[in-house]
Amino acid sequence: MEMDSRKQKILEAVVLDYIETAEPVGSRTISKKYNLGVSSATIRNEMADLEEMGLIEQPHTSAGRVPSNAGYRYYVDYLMSQSDIQEEAKQLIQQAVKDKQQQVSDVLRDSMKMLAEVTNCTTVMMLDDSKGSTLQLLQLLLVEPGKALMVIITEGDKIENRFLEIPESMTKEDLDLVSMMINQNLRGLKVDDWQRNILENIFQNLTRQRQVVDCALEMLSSILNVQGKDKKIYLDGGLNMLSQPEFKDVNKVKNLLQSLEQQEVLSQLMEGDTETGITVKIGSETGLDEVKDCSVIVASYKVKGETVGKVGLIGPTRMDYATAVSMLNTMAQTLEEAYQENE
Repeated sequence: MEMDSRKQKILEAVVLDYIETAEPVGSRTISKKYNLGVSSATIRNEMADLEEMGLIEQPHTSAGRVPSNAGYRYYVDYLMSQSDIQEEAKQLIQQAVKDKQQQVSDVLRDSMKMLAEVTNCTTVMMLDDSKGSTLQLLQLLLVEPGKALMVIITEGDKIENRFLEIPESMTKEDLDLVSMMINQNLRGLKVDDWQRNILENIFQNLTRQRQVVDCALEMLSSILNVQGKDKKIYLDGGLNMLSQPEFKDVNKVKNLLQSLEQQEVLSQLMEGDTETGITVKIGSETGLDEVKDCSVIVASYKVKGETVGKVGLIGPTRMDYATAVSMLNTMAQTLEEAYQENE
């Protein structure tokens, strides 16, 4: 069935009215409020077509219609235009970010608290450390012939210990030399920054100890990458869900809030390609049954072209997408500016 301009306008009217009122929308309401230049009967026929297309639903007999998840998706992809958020809201965002620039955690917590208050949604922020930790110090200690202990100190003074099997001919002096070369060449670097010429320099100077070097670098790489996956995730405004009509059922909102306390759930909600802008997940698109009645909007913020974190909003599928997207864009841009000023 063709989606002509009249159907688009009626779908948009249903979405916007339902976002505003949380009540099913009837043809008479659309006719009176949106001045589409057609009768209620015509609107009713068009709404029947939209229902057949799966874009709107009738929750109760003789009731008006509400958007389906597919209807919200069509609206976001083809009909929505970003709203101009009020200057007051912009100033609140900028103030929340710039008041406390000395600590990343302070910036995030202030920003997300303000965003939760303005949007009446739940906010999530994630520091993206996916490129891994850095080496501060490595030391190889001879335990017994054929066995060594590798002690690694990474950024944040985290200490890791690993045992290595080594050739029995390896001496304490050999291990000290390997430790010194690795520290000189790799200290302060993430695994992604290990350039080929740096590794070749290590191998050329440690030909006799190559077996130990290979094993030490493999373990070191694994440790740095695993530590880098420990993303910091912050949540604020969880109780805002209680004010939404969709979550009047206490058990329903209780299960939702319990799910949002789980780091793995929040991490999955924040996943997605935000390189080209905003990611919008509607209802079941989140891939999590616990939040099937919610939508999630996520934006990334960058420093020097590298994504350093993400900011997201979680709300009912009835959320005001246009305003939410505008707010997140403003938040991401302001965070980027603040971080760049602190460089």
